[in-house]
Amino acid sequence: MSTQNFKSFEDFWPFYVREHSQFATRAFHFIGTSFGLFFLAATIFTGNLWFLLVGLVVSYAFAWTSHFFIEKNRPATFKYPFYSFLADFKMYALMWRGQMGQEVTKATNQTA
Repeated sequence: MSTQNFKSFEDFWPFYVREHSQFATRAFHFIGTSFGLFFLAATIFTGNLWFLLVGLVVSYAFAWTSHFFIEKNRPATFKYPFYSFLADFKMYALMWRGQMGQEVTKATNQTA
């Protein structure tokens, strides 16, 4: 786990991308985020807050499982919860657009 202190999201982003360098890790995050958004919508439409809790648990279960078993690192959420939350959604959007692979290439070619 990094001991860096990031001053901005822009500084954090390359670190986050390197922590998600394997496609399978990103795929697990994509699935988890999709479930999270589904359960958020279910919360909004039904007013049942249990769906929100289930969404958080399912989302983080997918993400953290990928870190422990695929990437073999600690989730950035433990040290940088706000930046990690934002980065998850940025990664999700880039994956929908088919641009996340380019981000990985760029971040892994940068000096850490």
